[in-house]
Formats: sequence, C-alpha cells, structure tokens
Amino acid sequence: MTSKLPVMPPQAAKVPHSMTLHGITRVDDYYWMRDDERKADNVIAHLNAENAYTQQEFQPFAALKQQLFDELVGRLDKDESSVPYFWHKHWYYRYYKQGFEYPIVARKAELDSDDEQIMLDVNERAEGEDFYGLGQVSASPDETKLIFAEDLLSRRIYTLYFKDLTSGELLQDKLEGTDGGVVWANDNQHVFYIAKDPQTLLGYQVFRHQLGTPQSADVLVYEEQDDAFYIGLGKSLDESSIELYAESTVTSEVSVLDANQPLGQFAAILPREEDHEYSVSKLGNSYYILTNWQATNFRLMKVDIAQAADKNAWQDVIAHDINSRIEDVLLLNDYMVVQTRERGISRIRVYPFNGQASFELAFNDPAYVVGFDVNPSQSSDKLRLYYSSPTTPESVFEYALAQPNERKLLKQEQVLGEFNADDYQAERLFIEARDGKQVPVTLVYRKALFNKDGSNPLYQYGYGSYGYTIEPDFSSSVLSLLDRGVVYAISHVRGSEMLGRAWYDDGRMLNKQNSFNDFVDVTKALVAQGYGARDKVVAAGGSAGGLLMGGVINQAPECYFAVAAHVPFVDVVTTMLDESIPLTTNEYDEWGNPNEKAYFDYMLSYAPYDNVSTQAYPHLLVTTGLHDSQVQYFEPAKWVAKLREYKTDSNMLLFDTDMESGHGGKSGRYRQYDDTAKEYAFFIGLLGLDAEIIKQ
Repeated sequence: MTSKLPVMPPQAAKVPHSMTLHGITRVDDYYWMRDDERKADNVIAHLNAENAYTQQEFQPFAALKQQLFDELVGRLDKDESSVPYFWHKHWYYRYYKQGFEYPIVARKAELDSDDEQIMLDVNERAEGEDFYGLGQVSASPDETKLIFAEDLLSRRIYTLYFKDLTSGELLQDKLEGTDGGVVWANDNQHVFYIAKDPQTLLGYQVFRHQLGTPQSADVLVYEEQDDAFYIGLGKSLDESSIELYAESTVTSEVSVLDANQPLGQFAAILPREEDHEYSVSKLGNSYYILTNWQATNFRLMKVDIAQAADKNAWQDVIAHDINSRIEDVLLLNDYMVVQTRERGISRIRVYPFNGQASFELAFNDPAYVVGFDVNPSQSSDKLRLYYSSPTTPESVFEYALAQPNERKLLKQEQVLGEFNADDYQAERLFIEARDGKQVPVTLVYRKALFNKDGSNPLYQYGYGSYGYTIEPDFSSSVLSLLDRGVVYAISHVRGSEMLGRAWYDDGRMLNKQNSFNDFVDVTKALVAQGYGARDKVVAAGGSAGGLLMGGVINQAPECYFAVAAHVPFVDVVTTMLDESIPLTTNEYDEWGNPNEKAYFDYMLSYAPYDNVSTQAYPHLLVTTGLHDSQVQYFEPAKWVAKLREYKTDSNMLLFDTDMESGHGGKSGRYRQYDDTAKEYAFFIGLLGLDAEIIKQ
C-alpha cells in the first residue's frame, strides 16, 4: 500500500509581461493569471492547486476550525428577528427560523396579532443556489406590491423581481443588470432603478420602468457621463421627492424628481462643483444642506427650496467646527437630530423646533458606535437609534423626544452561552505616530485573562481608506479570541474619518504612506505598553485593509507573527492604469491617477505587489473569491505567487480561493462564519493557544 504524496506549494509559471510608463519598465511574471472570463484552464488549474495545498496544510487546524465554527454559530440567537417598524398601515420586520440560512420578510397590520403575512421567504428563493445575495426589498406606497433584488453570482449585479402581495404571485416584470436598488413613484405603477455597466460594474444609467411592460421598453432618464462618479437613488422622508445622488471621492450632486410626477425629469438642486460635497434633507418648503463648502468638517445650512441653487441664500444652522465632524442629520416635523464625531466619539444632539434648549443623548462606554435606526415617519416624536460597543451587544433604543434622555430598550442582540459583559474591558487609547499625530485605538480584552506585562497575544485590525471608519462595535465572534486571552485592537489609522475629514485626507493620494506608518507605530506602541507580546502579534484586514496588510508586511515584517489578508487590493499600479477593470476610474481621487508621474511614482513606492522583496515574511493566510467584483481574484493570486518566489522563510503561506463567491465571501447566516472560523483557527493554531475556551 503506497502512501499519498504530500501536495507541494504551487510554483506558478513565469511568463514575463513588460509594462513601460514614465520611463520605468515593470515586469509582471504573473500577469497571465488574469482571465476576465474566469474559465482559462491554466488559471483554474493553478487556483485549484493552491486550494489543494491550503487544504492539506490546514489539516492540523481542521478540528479547531470546526470547533470555532460551532462556537461562532452557537452564540447566535436561533430565532433572531429585527425590531418591527410601522410604515403606512403595517408593521414590517424580518426574522430567522432556527437552522435556516436566510431571513423571512414579513408584516402585520396589528403588532400583537397572529395574522402575519410572509412577503418573502428568502430560504425558498435561495434553495439550491451556491451563492445567494438579497438586495433591496421594497413595498409599494399602497403596500400591494413588493420588489426584491437577487444576486446569484456575487458580482453585485442584481435582478429585480415583482410580487403581488394580494395574490402572492410573482408578476411578469423582471429587471436584469441592476445595482439592486429601486425607488417607487407614488402612483404605484412606476419604479426607478440603476443599470450597471457589465464590464466596469459601475451603475451609470437610471431607468424608469412601468409595471406590466418589458424591460426593453424602459425609459432612460439619466446617464452619468463621468465614470469617476457613483450614482444612487433614494426618497425623501416625507416621500414627496425621488432623489438621485452622484458622488465621487470629493464631489457630489443631488438631483430630485417629484414622486407624484414620475414622467418628469430629474433636476439638480445645485450642479456639481469640484471638491464640493453636499447632501440634502427636506422639511416642508426648506432644504437642510450638509455641506463642506468653506467647511472641512462640514456645516449644516438651510435654504428655501426655490432658492437652493443659490449658495448665497444658504444660511448657517450649525456652523463649521474644526474639532467636530457633522456626519448625519434626521429631520422630524418637531425635531432636528444631528450626529457628530469628536475625537473619534460619536455624539447625538436633539434640537427641538419649539424653542426649547437642545440636548445631547448620553452614552457611557469609552468607545462605541451609535446611529439612526429605521425612522420611517417624519411626523414621529420618537427617535430610534442603534447602539453597540466592544462590550455591549447591538441594541435598538427608542427615545421619547419630549422627555430628554428617556429611552426604552426595544431589543438587544442575544448572545447565547455564558456571555457576561462585565467579564470584558474596552479601552480607547491615542498612540503617537512617528510624525507626532495621535492615532485612536480601540481595545477590548477579557479582564481575568489580561496581564499588562506583554504576555498576551495581540490581534490588530485595520482598514484606513475611502474615509470609511471601522466602528468599535460588538462582535460575538471576537469572544472566541478574547476568551483565549487574546487582546483585540482596532487601529483607526489615517484614511478613515475617525478624527474628521482631515484624518481622511491625510491618508489618501500622496499621503497614503501615513496609513502604513500609523498601523506599524500602533503595533510597536501596544507591545511597548504591555498590551501584547512582541512575538505574538497577528494582524488582519480586507479589501483596502488587505492593501494595508500587504504594505506593513513589506515594510515591517518583523513586527508580525501572522497576518490574514482578505480579498486584498495589492496590485495598485497595474489596476489603476487599467480602466477596463471594475471601479478603477472611480478611485483616482482616492489613490491618484498613475498616468500622472507624481502619482505613479508614489503608488510604486508602497504598492504591495511591486514591493515584494527577498526577506522573511510572517505566516500568511490570503483569501479571495473568484467572482469578486471589487478586487479581482488575480491580484491576490499574483501576489501569492510572487511571495512564494521571494520569501526567505519557512512560514506558512496559504491562499484560499472561494470558487463560488465574491467580495463579501460566503452567503447565508451560518455559512459566512466559515471564513471567520478559518482565520481564527489559523491564528489560534499557530499561536499554540488552548483549543478550549479558558473559563475564568
């Protein structure tokens, strides 16, 4: 009997591909891995070989992964449901049945009634599908029809279906190639949706569809000519206007259409101006405009609708504050509610329109996330907020605004098992980076297992792009790390808006290196301050956070024991030079346009793929999805091949391609935890931590 030979690390073929620009020639030996059809035999064979190698090398962690998966899903409320909200004549909500992957969308006329109408059982729609993504679900204004969006490939291209809620039957209408969003006109007969370019995956056209007609008869009502802009659709809170948003990284424009006149045309409230960002909330005959016009951190202004196009007519409601970023506004008939962020902490302030003094809602965690939950009626005198912190499961509170700070907990995420919030401690630190800037860091750990003597393993997470802020919220999954003595840290590096707009600007374009510096400097400081052991630091990030991981392991590999890079954006220069790759042109304001030499040179200085070098790297787990619409699978595939060629260590390098999924990983309530269990097993197994949770 012969034993099965071990699978060796795949050695990718080298086929030199030269690219010359600005007098510099780059040779990409693995360019051949790009196959837009995702069918080439040599490409699929290579990905399968990598998967086989990963499966073999992961065998020592397989039992641990299954144990972790069981832990993660075991904490989930088996019958999880959303908080019902009242819209028009019904209470709308979603819930899961025990053991099922997808939700049921339902409603009731009376909340305490047993007379439930199931509008959509997503499990029935997803049956037999390898991947199922549910997009928007929207009832018509008269509540007789339903639209829902489905993506079966994970490319974020959705098909819209229509359902008669009286008969329960699907209508013949079917709209393909959309971005998944839809807005009803008030006549219940017309809808507006955005079509995606199948090559670039950009939503660029708005169509009007009349029920009962084929998609071929739909009317094009808007086409975005500038491919640096994303577009989106919405509706004003009073349901009188359909809103069309056009946004690039630094410029925006809002156009409106009377929702009672669907055959009309969209008209811009204020035509776009470069570097001017604004959003609009409607109350009666006025627009409240959140704008960065002469206000880096934004200010709130008010104008009569008829004068909105004249900025000189805009009047300050809340003036600009260099220390406070205005993030969101909710306008009710009797109250204005404003969300701001100061030194990384979100604040909610209520301004009554009856002349009473404004008041701030109180929250007492050292770090937390709070924001507007579903508030569907402008006439309401109640406010719903969601709230979470590293030690507080997601909660939905309702405030009676006439009684300041009187709130009612409507629902809190149930964590099954022995979870007790008092067993855990969260901290907010500021770490000084090498240039003197103070970087916010959120920490959480289990009190009984934490020793501030530099002995704990440290897990560090980061993102740092697009102005997107990783909020310090609760994750039941993270408990599997904390309960094994791991300290969990989120580094809010530059490139997010944790400290306002300037924090974002200082981490993009020609300032991107600050993101990498911040992350490394936080690592070194946390180790120096005793929060983690120097030889037990693991790090993770996804997408642009994968770029962050790629940068730091090139620049400071000695700081990290193991790193997980999920769907990582690592071939920055080549991708940003190729306008045929989805989303490229949208991102010139984020990374710069490498057709200009200054940006080319700067990108080349940090791009993870171009800067792989002959040195030792940490243990690495790299994941992607074959159908990823945001970061194409071939970026991490090429990166791993190059790392295999150059790295001088014997550490693990595992590359896992999900042949069925895209950017967001697996679909389904339970299946999505498979990816988390794999990452945690990789780290916990390598660190040699106890498989069992430590009970203290």
